[in-house]
Amino acid sequence: MKSFPIAGPWITQKEIDYVADAAANAWYGNANNYNVRFERAFAEYIGVRHAVTLPSCTSAIHLSLAALGIGPGDEVIVPDITWIASSAPITYVGAEPVFADVDADSWCLSAASFEDCITPKTRAVIPVDLYGGMPDMNAIRKIADAHGIAVIEDAAEAIGSEYQGRKAGVFGDTGTFSFHGSKTLTTGEGGMLVTNSDELHQRVEILRDHGRPRGDRMFYNAEVAFKYKMSAMQAALGLAQLERIEELIAKKRKIFGWYRDELSSINGLRLNQEPEGIKNSYWMVTIVLDPEYGLDKRTLIERLQAQGIDSRPFFFPLSDIPAYRDKEQARLARRRNRVAYTVSKTAVNLPSALKIEERDIETICRGVRAALI
Repeated sequence: MKSFPIAGPWITQKEIDYVADAAANAWYGNANNYNVRFERAFAEYIGVRHAVTLPSCTSAIHLSLAALGIGPGDEVIVPDITWIASSAPITYVGAEPVFADVDADSWCLSAASFEDCITPKTRAVIPVDLYGGMPDMNAIRKIADAHGIAVIEDAAEAIGSEYQGRKAGVFGDTGTFSFHGSKTLTTGEGGMLVTNSDELHQRVEILRDHGRPRGDRMFYNAEVAFKYKMSAMQAALGLAQLERIEELIAKKRKIFGWYRDELSSINGLRLNQEPEGIKNSYWMVTIVLDPEYGLDKRTLIERLQAQGIDSRPFFFPLSDIPAYRDKEQARLARRRNRVAYTVSKTAVNLPSALKIEERDIETICRGVRAALI
């Protein structure tokens, strides 16, 4: 039986040639050439002043928090529906994560819930562009600015998505991206931090290199910091993928279109939304079932597996996973975040890898229909 991967890349000879060249030549005086080229090209594509190559999006969020001086005694608001990588760095710096509810349509941070969660301790908010969708960034930014709250946009899953004509990742004091092997643009493992702030950029550059001042040649560290860098081979792969980014995004949107054509006629089944003013890059195609089906996501995944279709659970609320469940903020969130708990209960991600073709979608959707009977 043919398998349909949930996520995965589209690699061509261009990527292979760039990585081979980096392996052969990106040493000695050329060691940083691919990293610089990737950073400059990425900053231009996104529309920001600075981009910094990193080993992961998690490290980009960590560096953002550290560069902003956030630490013990501070609170950082994060949507309850996201991968733990969005929230774990809050703990790294000693701050407290606060879990806000999500919007029923975008599944991203609710601006109203964000505002309700603000306290005198709130120092930052991390809106997440979930599965390629985007929240109401104007509303979130307006609230954050009114309260003096820093914004770290987690665009890990949303390269190529847009909000009112601007690329995902540009709406915060920093923006962060993932290039994990499952992402639309991949370096295998890797990430990027972007910012328009010269001050934050300079601080991040120091913090990611063991606290070495810029231009240091004496290995005379000014402070204890971190080791967060990307290899030249990863940067070469990322650069080649970035040069094909519109092709990659177009394929993701085509995959979603095939699913929409096959599944939109099924009553009580919702797919990812694309509200007016949003361009969704559809990293993951997601279905949400109405409660009338009587199927939770675990049962739906089992039924799909019986049809030979792999699927992935929609993220569980952070406030309900073992890592956070016993914390006071998690208990408060479980009482407050009705939308997060409602959507997460019946939603799954369908195969969305870039190698998926239209005939595969037809087979997958036959399995979805059979699973709903």
